[in-house]
Amino acid sequence: MTKDLDWENLGFSYIKTDYRFISRYKDGEWDEGELTTDNRLHISEGSTALHYGQQCFEGMKAYRTEEGSINLFRPYENAIRMKKSCERLLMAVYPEDKFVEAVKKVVRANEEWVPPYGTGSSLYLRPYMIGVGDNIGIKSADEYIFSIFAMPVGSYFKGGMKPSNFVVSGYDRAAPKGTGAAKVGGNYAASLLPGKEAKSRSFSDAVYLDPETHTKIEEVGAANFFGITKDDVFVTPKSPSILPSITKYSLLWLAENRLNLDTLEGDVFIRDIDQFKEAGACGTAAVIAPIGGLQVEDDFHVFYSETEVGPVTKRLYNELVGIQFGDVAAPEGWIEKV
Repeated sequence: MTKDLDWENLGFSYIKTDYRFISRYKDGEWDEGELTTDNRLHISEGSTALHYGQQCFEGMKAYRTEEGSINLFRPYENAIRMKKSCERLLMAVYPEDKFVEAVKKVVRANEEWVPPYGTGSSLYLRPYMIGVGDNIGIKSADEYIFSIFAMPVGSYFKGGMKPSNFVVSGYDRAAPKGTGAAKVGGNYAASLLPGKEAKSRSFSDAVYLDPETHTKIEEVGAANFFGITKDDVFVTPKSPSILPSITKYSLLWLAENRLNLDTLEGDVFIRDIDQFKEAGACGTAAVIAPIGGLQVEDDFHVFYSETEVGPVTKRLYNELVGIQFGDVAAPEGWIEKV
């Protein structure tokens, strides 16, 4: 049984589903955690998450297959990345095995909210952790809340995948040796203003250069960048201030092992963008958002097309989405059944 929703026309917005998982850390250990129907948190006014940004989160999805089973895509990678984010902010670490099991509990408890196969929709999961308790000094909290909630979300592309245009921002997304590689809220708060300014100029979002030299592409909005060179090399930036995207590393593997492309993770100088015949942004929400053109100061560079998706980008998208929904054979360990 599934809920009576217009599954093919869902957006990406909050929907209160039946259950979420919550666990509390106190006196040096995590409790067993529980499923709850309550979607409100009651926390101390002194919580470090409120004052000092001691919080992090993850984004992942569950997918209904044609046979009716439910797939999780590389959930242990999310658990590992959240562990690293917690360590960067001196937060308590939630064990990886328990993380994945908690995700499964939330999916099972909300199974009626998992969209049917063929609608293009999926169940989005948001694990997060916040520092709580009665604090006031600038230090790590003694207490934490770890929670996971879920909601059905629609296909990112209404009417099919289409390219959009971006603009290089004069703002920095992250500081050199800062928290750019951690999935923490402060990184996203800092991106709101440049994102708004980009949209006011009719661009989809901002492209950020490296904060140290402002010569290399790092991220595209809240996603990772990749390009396909004219001699068919899949290239993506490498930097200590880039969030390590699970989607990006999956595409790297697929480009090399399924599409037989050469791959390179390294510097992507903004002056060299004419070497790319295709480009895109990649992440959990869209998988791939093709980049039609990029505004660099007074110059506007078009990659494959402003209206059509490049053939390599299309093949990568179909391969990865096919794996997620169970239509394409997955590499070992990529799919976890609920």
